[in-house]
Amino acid sequence: MLSIKSKINSLLLSLCVITALLTPTLTHAEDSYESGRVAATRAAEQKAALAKKAEERKKKAEEKQQAAEAQKAAETPKQKVPVN
Repeated sequence: MLSIKSKINSLLLSLCVITALLTPTLTHAEDSYESGRVAATRAAEQKAALAKKAEERKKKAEEKQQAAEAQKAAETPKQKVPVN
């Protein structure tokens, strides 16, 4: 009889310990669901920032190209056509 009570007590204690160990995990999983929204917002902000930087780089490249073309045009002297 004593061994049956011991087994029942150890079973109940095990169930309580397992429940206590799993409870923080379950509440943490619910909290992480909300942080997914925050992560999505941050990802969208990063994507927008990268798009803005790419646009700035594109503008700088166009400005450099225009400056190079203007400099090239200024360097080449105009040739006079001889009149016969």
